[in-house]
Order: sequence, then C-alpha cells, then structure tokens
Amino acid sequence: MKPPASSLGCARRTRSSGLLVATALAVAACGDGQAAPSGGGFRGPPPTPVETDTVAVGQIARVVTIPGTVEAIRTIGVNTQVAGAVLQVPVEEGDRVEAGEVVARLDDRELQAQLRSAEAQFEVSEAAFQRAEQLRERQVITQPEYEAARTSYEAARAQVDQLRTRVGFTEVRTPIGGIVTSKTVQSGDVIGGQARLLEVAEVDTMVVRVNVSELDIVDIQPGDEVELRLDALAGEVLSASVRRVFPAADPTTRLIPVEVALSPADGRRARPGYLARVQFQLQPKDDARLIPASAIVSRGGGEAVYLVGDSSSVVLRSVTPGLTSEGRIEILDGLDPGDRIVTAGANLLRDGARIRDVSAGAGGPPGGGRAEGAGGPPGAGGGRPSGSE
Repeated sequence: MKPPASSLGCARRTRSSGLLVATALAVAACGDGQAAPSGGGFRGPPPTPVETDTVAVGQIARVVTIPGTVEAIRTIGVNTQVAGAVLQVPVEEGDRVEAGEVVARLDDRELQAQLRSAEAQFEVSEAAFQRAEQLRERQVITQPEYEAARTSYEAARAQVDQLRTRVGFTEVRTPIGGIVTSKTVQSGDVIGGQARLLEVAEVDTMVVRVNVSELDIVDIQPGDEVELRLDALAGEVLSASVRRVFPAADPTTRLIPVEVALSPADGRRARPGYLARVQFQLQPKDDARLIPASAIVSRGGGEAVYLVGDSSSVVLRSVTPGLTSEGRIEILDGLDPGDRIVTAGANLLRDGARIRDVSAGAGGPPGGGRAEGAGGPPGAGGGRPSGSE
C-alpha cells in the first residue's frame, strides 16, 4: 500500500534540509580556518615551522666604528742645507734606511776650493797671532796691535769651521731610520738651499688617527683594546690599542683626535695610506641577557618576542630591549636566561599558535610535537612579563 503523497513530500523536504545544514556547517568550518572533517572530527591549522633559540648570558657593548688612514708614527722630510748639483741619490722609494745613513750627495768642488783658501788664510793668521803673543810678552807691540792679530786669527778659524760644515752638508744624512716613502730629486738635478729631497717614515710603529665625538670620548682611555680592520686585508681583524687621546676638541665639529697603535706584528703588515676602520667597544656589560635580533617583533607599538610554551605553542611576550651589537640585542626586562624563543618565522605567528621547531638539531616529532629544549618554567605560557611587579 502506497504512502500518501503528502507524506512523501514531507520526507523529501526533511532530507533536503539535513543536507543543507551539513553543507552549511562544512562551509562555515572551512571559512573559519578549520580543516575538512577527517576521522569523525575537526582539526586545527597545521603547526607553523619556526626556528628557536634560548636566551643566553654574555658580554655586549655599544659599538662605534670610525674610518681612518694608516700612518707611520713619525714621518720627516729630508732637506738639503746647501745649494748645488745632485751627484747621487743612492736610495729609492721603499728602501729601508738607518739613522745617519747618507741618502744623497751634492757637488762640493766649489766649497772644497773655498775651504782650501780659508785654511791657507788661517795658517797665515795663526802664525801672525803667535808672533804677536811673543812680541807682547817682550812689550814690543801695543795692546791694540795684539788684539788686532788675535781677532784676525779667530775670524780665519771661524771661516774654516764654517766651510768645513758646509762641505759636510753636501752629504745628506737621514736623522731617523725607517722607510723611504717619497723621493723628489734625481742625480743631475740642481737644487737650492732647503730643498726637499725625500721623506722617511718611521714604520716600526703604525698608527691610525680618528676623530671621536665628544659624547663617546668619555668612555675611551689610553690602553683600551680596539678592533681594527683594513680593507686591503679583506677586513681581517687586527689587534690594536689606544695610544693617546688628544687633550682638546675641535670647536666647530666637537670631535677629539684619538691615536690608535697597531701591534708590532700587525703593523708590519700595514702600509701608510691604507684605509682602516677602528671599532670601539663602549660601555661593555658582562652579564647581559642576549637574544638574536631576528627574534624581535613589533606589536602594539612596542617590542615583543614569541616565547615557546610547554605544549609547543607560543605566547607573545613584551620585552624591553637595550644595546644592539653584531646581530644580538640585550633584553633589559621580559625574559630570563634559558627561556626559549622563536628566532625565525615569528612574523607568521600569533599569540597561542602551535609551532614545529625546525632548528638545526631540533628533535620534535613531525606534525608539531613539543619543540626540542622548550623547557620554559611553569606558567611560561602566561602573558605576564618576567620580572613584572
């Protein structure tokens, strides 16, 4: 016996309504970020792969890097003291010379002739003076005649001494030892008095002079160790120290010169004129709480990090940053040593999100097990900053 037509229509409407409700629930679940039903229930979004690290304790300082130029501790110009023709310059740029070594010879023939004439005149004056002394003892000549003979003798002797000195100047000697850095004359040149022949740099000590702000100079003292890099040596770090801090600042720029000396071993590898970069470590701290700079995220107008909780989920934790140096940031408040934080992938997270640690050596199981080493203290999942009152 067939059921009434009205009963059949009601049954069809009931089945259609149930299908519509099931479809609506599935669409709503997908729109809310939930995965499609599987195994009779709903699952949340997959864990976000991140890298993590722990809060470390170490040293940090405010780093100030200032460029400068490598110089010899002392560079002097070797000049001639007499005019004449250059006969010989036995050194070249780059040669090492010792103090007192002859670095140039001038033509001295004219001065030698003048010296011989003066020596002859001196012999005549000396003989006349000796006779005058004998005659004065016998009271044959007057006192004025004796004084005239003595004056002539002294003048002749002074003339000889002067010409001997000038002849000695034709051999030009360097007053210091070092490296010849510049040579401005050649054999055959005719030069005047006080002409520059060459320059000698005392390279046993190499220095870099930099200008430091008056705001930073209070933290720099003679003897402080600094890091020095030379572009010519591919930025290799050389050992150096502050040799002296100049006593006055430039009234216009407010900068104070600071002289940094390279160690003897590293100084031999540098040359005058090299570009140097001097790095000062100011206000060092030994017990600072340090994290990678990549862990910091900006949230709500402040700085924060994602703290890994016990269940491989993260909590947004506000922090107070301090000094920044070489990719690390000091944390003044908000974290404790040993706290595990997210260092890469933080921009993809939100408070309470689940994570999968993919750091090198992380041993979490696939699919979002507990992050390796995520051993935060009980209650680490709370939003209250560490050390807050």
